[in-house]
Amino acid sequence: MELKDYIRDIPDFPVTGILFRDITPLLKEPSAFKETIDRLVAHYEGVDVDAIVGIDARGFLLAAPLGLLMRKPIVPIRKEGKLPYKTHRVTYQLEYASDTVEVHQDAIRVGDRVLIVDDLLATGGTMAAATRLVEQVGGHVASLAVLVELTDLNGRDRLEGYDIHSLVQF
Repeated sequence: MELKDYIRDIPDFPVTGILFRDITPLLKEPSAFKETIDRLVAHYEGVDVDAIVGIDARGFLLAAPLGLLMRKPIVPIRKEGKLPYKTHRVTYQLEYASDTVEVHQDAIRVGDRVLIVDDLLATGGTMAAATRLVEQVGGHVASLAVLVELTDLNGRDRLEGYDIHSLVQF
């Protein structure tokens, strides 16, 4: 199955000049979504991971079934002000704005090996912030997984030294 066939382009979203890669057609097609999760599970089978971190919000859609099938805890990294307990936070630059993400202080134990999951790797800002957050609370980033990677934006450059797995590249 060609997963790219289930990702549509939306020009000028959320701002003029950005080409948004929309995964909702993939989510709408159960066989494509299942194939996505199956490929991630197969890739990480046998990898030493203590927890799956999903990045707000579309990363949750991948992290939840992945964590369930891998039988690992799921940890949300959310936008500022969305988590109810004490948090650690990191502020970072996106390609068109700045943002802050948080994680509960007790969500990741010191030494936990963490798989961080998101829908998209573009410039790497959000993923880099997530790696800093995991490391700030004492976790070790075992790997980074994304559904879509925009290779021309060089997000991997910002994440040098981390293992990165992407299912689809544009």
